[in-house]
Amino acid sequence: MSKSLKVIFAGTPEFAAEALKLLLLSQHQVVAVYTQPDRPAGRGRKLTPSPVKQLALEHGIDVYQPVSLKDSEAQRQVVDLNADVMVVVAYGLLLPVPVLEAPRLGCINIHASLLPRWRGAAPIQRAILAGDAETGVTIMQMDKGLDTGDMLLKRACPISREDTAATLHDRLAAIGSVAAIEVLDLLSDGLAKPEPQDDRLANYAAKLSKAEALVDWQRPAIEIERLVHGFNPWPVAQTEFFDQMLRIWQAQAVDGATTDQPPGSILKADKEGIDVASGDGVLRIQMAQLPGGKAMAAADLVNSRQELKQPGLRLGSVVAI
Repeated sequence: MSKSLKVIFAGTPEFAAEALKLLLLSQHQVVAVYTQPDRPAGRGRKLTPSPVKQLALEHGIDVYQPVSLKDSEAQRQVVDLNADVMVVVAYGLLLPVPVLEAPRLGCINIHASLLPRWRGAAPIQRAILAGDAETGVTIMQMDKGLDTGDMLLKRACPISREDTAATLHDRLAAIGSVAAIEVLDLLSDGLAKPEPQDDRLANYAAKLSKAEALVDWQRPAIEIERLVHGFNPWPVAQTEFFDQMLRIWQAQAVDGATTDQPPGSILKADKEGIDVASGDGVLRIQMAQLPGGKAMAAADLVNSRQELKQPGLRLGSVVAI
């Protein structure tokens, strides 16, 4: 068995908490946890600790929540922990060079992409939007660049047409947690073999915005399908429906379907779903949500909103072609 390493863990959301759970079951010792400051959440906007903080407190681990790691006092705090390595997973703060160099073995990151394919904040969603056939997890030795460090271990994961950002997130969280322990064991035994990234193959996975979630019905149906899946559970694809916004939770491009109707036109609405013309092909909405209501199967939505069956009804702000 590899010898135990003293580990600082830095992460914030549920994706990171999954990695911390497995790390706490390993032979390695978590000496401290770094996470984002508590944020307002819920209807009452009550300050709420991150999933990582909640887990750390349950296990009696010291938690640090600096607003920044740029000042010398915060950096000295990291140095004083005298850790062997820092494991970073969706932490949300930039790590300055003094912090990267503080642990004896540096800092490693669990990144939800087969680097260098998607560097940046939203690799899971961007992989779906791009129609990638696979993605995965890379355990990377961190440097001062944006996801540019040497790769220590990669694990691939296929992407199916049914995958959403939520389902892919959960699979990658499990894969990344196991891979991180593998790398810690390799580092402990001096067996890690860093591999440089090919910068020519890199793409930037920009942070998601609500503006991107508005469906453009001029686009091909398969691209809209990917938008719906990639933006589930946030910010959720949406389109104009009379004076309201219809949120689309599940949809599928209908294989082989064609139409000469203007993009956005509802072709039919029945128990199978709501078929909508696009710039190329037909999209079948399978689950949707109106303001103030809950997400429901499209068949139930059709039963409650008979206007969906009106001839010539169109979704979205589109111009007929």
